[in-house]
Amino acid sequence: MTAEPRTKAETRTTAETRTTAETRTTTETRTTTDTRTTARADTAADVHTGPGAETASAPTPAPRRSHGGPVLALLAAPAAMGVSGPTLALSDAATGLAVSPGTAAWLLTAYGIGMAVGTPLLTAAGGRRGPAGTVRAGAAVLVLGAALALVAPNLTLAVAGRALEAAGAAGLNVAAFQIAGRDRSGRAPGLVAIGSAVGGTSGLFIGAAVAGTLGWRATLVLPLLSLLALVPALRLAARTAPEPEPAGGRQQPRTAAARSLPLPLDVLRDPGFRTAAGLMLALSTVNFALLYAAPRRVAALTGWNGMETGAAASIATLVGALLSWQLIRAAPALGMRRMRLLLAAGSLTAAALASFAPWSAVVLIGSATSSLVTAGGQGLLTGAATGRLPEARHGTAIGLFNLAFLIGVAAGPAVAEALTAA
Repeated sequence: MTAEPRTKAETRTTAETRTTAETRTTTETRTTTDTRTTARADTAADVHTGPGAETASAPTPAPRRSHGGPVLALLAAPAAMGVSGPTLALSDAATGLAVSPGTAAWLLTAYGIGMAVGTPLLTAAGGRRGPAGTVRAGAAVLVLGAALALVAPNLTLAVAGRALEAAGAAGLNVAAFQIAGRDRSGRAPGLVAIGSAVGGTSGLFIGAAVAGTLGWRATLVLPLLSLLALVPALRLAARTAPEPEPAGGRQQPRTAAARSLPLPLDVLRDPGFRTAAGLMLALSTVNFALLYAAPRRVAALTGWNGMETGAAASIATLVGALLSWQLIRAAPALGMRRMRLLLAAGSLTAAALASFAPWSAVVLIGSATSSLVTAGGQGLLTGAATGRLPEARHGTAIGLFNLAFLIGVAAGPAVAEALTAA
């Protein structure tokens, strides 16, 4: 009699235990299944119907893995080559156009002015279609200007062709920096800046060699070499096309208001942009003044001919441009403030050495130093010019930053001519 209730109690306890265990197992199984289902649904939602910001970030890893720095450097280098290429052939150009050598210098000045004027115009012309539109517009204007420079019967038309050619080259230069600007490490802009510096420095020697083989007119159209990089550059531009702006958000009113302004005042008011652009203007002016004047000082001190002077000057400035890569690598450890001081001090030192040293070797060291800080500065300061601005304004800021650089390109030879004539 006593054992039977105990058996029933044990039976009930065992049944309850099994029921509880089965319930827990079922609950855990359902929970696990629900969790997996939810995770899969969330993943699918993120891929297909997620918020605009998350959806926009999905395609970005592919372009960031390769920014095409070498291709963009090849696109930009011949633009700078057009600045220095005719320098040592000006006497032949003066003879061919029946003008004085001083008047023939307008072939250089017009190119610098054309780049300065063409930068905002070509940026605006291709702005709605992104860098790809700027590349196409720049290439078309470049070809048209080069054709005019090749057949111009007098200085006026030759100068007009050079200015038009420079405007197209400026568009390609700006597009190269816009595409490279997607690289936040600064290395892709650095490669473009080095390519530009290499083009400017090697242009002296290449121009002299081309003038000796193909004639002085060929030196006027060296920027046509940019067309070799046209197709791959267009592919890169398509991969790094600007993303559509969000339908809502805090930045939309500011962006819309900024685009409605006749001038990009929001960019010009930014302290980081003003500091970077002002320093770039100074570095560029000094560099292109020395690019014009230093070879003449070397020739006067040594008695070398144009080919010898061009080779020596090209090697010196090319070494400086290549060493700028080490400057770019050292920038994160130094910090931007120290880097700005280093760039300014290097430019002043270069100007002093190239202008007043009584030995040709020291003059060449000054040229190399200026090339180093200018190429390094152009790569590093591009990021500093856009660092505090919203993404939608980066293209405008880079265009204005390059305008500051190109004003120095135009002003440098004029400043050097004025100082040497005085």
